[in-house]
Amino acid sequence: MTLNAIMNTASSGLSAAQTQLRVISDNVSNVNTPGYVRKIADQKTLTGTGIGSGVEIARIRLATDTFLQAASMKAGAESARQTVRYELYDRIQSLFGDPGGDNGFFSQIDSLFSAFAASGENPTSSPSRQDALFKTQALFDEAGRISKQIDAVRQDADARILSAVEKANSLLEQIEGLNLEIARASATKGDSSGAQSAQSSLLSELSKLMDVQITQRPIGGVTVRTNGGAMLAGQGVGKISYSPTGTVTSTSAFNEIYVTEPSGQKRALLDGITSGEIKGLVELRDVDAPAAAARLAELVSHVADELNRAHNANTAVPAPNRLTGRNVGQSLETALAGFTGQTTIAVVNAAGVIQSRADIVFSGATMTVNGVAADPTTFLATLNSQLGGATASFVDGKLSIQAPAGNGISIADPAGAASNKAGRGFSHYFGLNDLVATDSPAIYDTGLTAASAHGFTAGETMSFRFTDERGARIRDIEVAVPAGGTVGDLITALNDPITGVGRYGSFSLGPDGALSYTGAGNPSPSMSVLDDRTSQVPSGVSVSALFGIGEGTRASRADSFTIRSDIRTSPANLALAQLNLGAAAGSAALTSGDGRGALLLADAGQRTSAFQSAGGAAGGSMSVSRYASELAGDIGGKAAAAKTRAQTADALANEASARQISQEGVNLDEELVLMTTYQQAFNASARMIQAAKDMYDTLLGMV
Repeated sequence: MTLNAIMNTASSGLSAAQTQLRVISDNVSNVNTPGYVRKIADQKTLTGTGIGSGVEIARIRLATDTFLQAASMKAGAESARQTVRYELYDRIQSLFGDPGGDNGFFSQIDSLFSAFAASGENPTSSPSRQDALFKTQALFDEAGRISKQIDAVRQDADARILSAVEKANSLLEQIEGLNLEIARASATKGDSSGAQSAQSSLLSELSKLMDVQITQRPIGGVTVRTNGGAMLAGQGVGKISYSPTGTVTSTSAFNEIYVTEPSGQKRALLDGITSGEIKGLVELRDVDAPAAAARLAELVSHVADELNRAHNANTAVPAPNRLTGRNVGQSLETALAGFTGQTTIAVVNAAGVIQSRADIVFSGATMTVNGVAADPTTFLATLNSQLGGATASFVDGKLSIQAPAGNGISIADPAGAASNKAGRGFSHYFGLNDLVATDSPAIYDTGLTAASAHGFTAGETMSFRFTDERGARIRDIEVAVPAGGTVGDLITALNDPITGVGRYGSFSLGPDGALSYTGAGNPSPSMSVLDDRTSQVPSGVSVSALFGIGEGTRASRADSFTIRSDIRTSPANLALAQLNLGAAAGSAALTSGDGRGALLLADAGQRTSAFQSAGGAAGGSMSVSRYASELAGDIGGKAAAAKTRAQTADALANEASARQISQEGVNLDEELVLMTTYQQAFNASARMIQAAKDMYDTLLGMV
């Protein structure tokens, strides 16, 4: 070997050792830097004419394990998804308070019924009446507050989706910028390890927002796609766009999250992600929170309905001069059809003595009033002729009855032959003596049949949105009210596979007149109402409000209940007595000390009621108190399950991260060994150079 070859070999070794020591120095200085990936300098042997001629650094790379990196990103995405779901659902759970405490929402239900029991023991006591009314209004106020706070949680989730989208766009721009830097360094055989390390940290942050697929590019850098294949970075940078909803309510519809690929193609982001913070926020906003709101509304609606059932069976003393019902969402003729049994409307004086009465016997499509035959079209005229000066009217979907001056109206059903339609008596069905008022229908057992006239104008439209199990929009469908005027015609139009929703599910009418929707397929798409421009004549109620179509419509009931204004103003109007239909002529049929009606109100929580499906719960027949207990357990159980999922996902993410760090991170012991090795290599190369120099000096001295 010539002296020049020795010098060249030693110089290459010296240069390689210097590079190795610089790499080791970078590793040691970043030992505590989060996300830092250890650098490795790969050496290769130089040869010439089959003889070794030194070494060189082929490349400086990161100690990346693609399998561990992918596993860590996947686990981190799932952890972020479950953590944000638990964080926000825990806020919803806290709104209900401690189920076992005295001040929690569910304990207020028991307190309400206990207050009515106390008023029954002393029905003339104004303080006991006020206490019962105060607790009743407090319950509905609290339900309204919880409902609004659930909407606030959904609005927070919606705003956080926008923040996550903006952060993702920033990360993608940085990743694509580093792609260019890495490719440039690779083309010039430069050191791209710093850019690769920075890019790895950015990818880890991005994966917490949404799960992505990462592949290495042949020219250096990475390609980033969603699981659905949408290009995010690697061939230009994609753009994620989202427009949040302003003020969120139970019926709010949310915009789609879109990805615009570098090629310009626009795709739905939710089609391609299964985990990550964005996915968790969407699930909380569109599934978890609406389910809690829907079940709350179902509970509160039946608390109100059972109180109204009892209150309509009672009467105040003295009886009110006028009774005005609630909007039934139907014409009077349609509302009267289908009643069976008997009811009595009595005019009583200030002393509680019956002045006149109208005994009504229903027989499906016809009825008699004091033995005079009538049908739904002649009912009002016949009733007014038999009421002895009292007048009944029906305006804007509301039935009203007013007594002559100085008298009052009282309604009662005879024992064993009570009037009935869809499980409600005459007064209860029309809401003539409701304790709890609401602006829109709250119970959807309408009592309508397929042959009933629906009262909507042909050509009016309502729009539905269908989404898949991932939350991605499938299709928006607008359905028009058909020319046929019956409920059956309306259902047929809704279920039409071409112009209706028949491709995605079907509506059906139950025997109690409740309209239910069943999705097609497994999993079936979710349905919501985007817009409803229908208006029933004469009530003005829309199709979705009348039948409770969509969970958003049903959930909106929770903050609509209040004590009837005249009762709230004057507790003496609280109906705690019952009309004695068997009282002798000239004797009082109402007495102020009668507390039987208060006992009915106190027992309202134990009466079996037909709950409809809500928030994923099947519903069924049970008491209000039992439903409240099950809801409390369901809310707590879901919060506990969400916490467990979050903790499990976090543990898996920590384990995956620890394994990745053990493979890719800096080990000071290993770096110390390498430092010693390359210091010795450096020294050896330096000694070779010194030896070659000495040999040159000797040769020159011999000349």
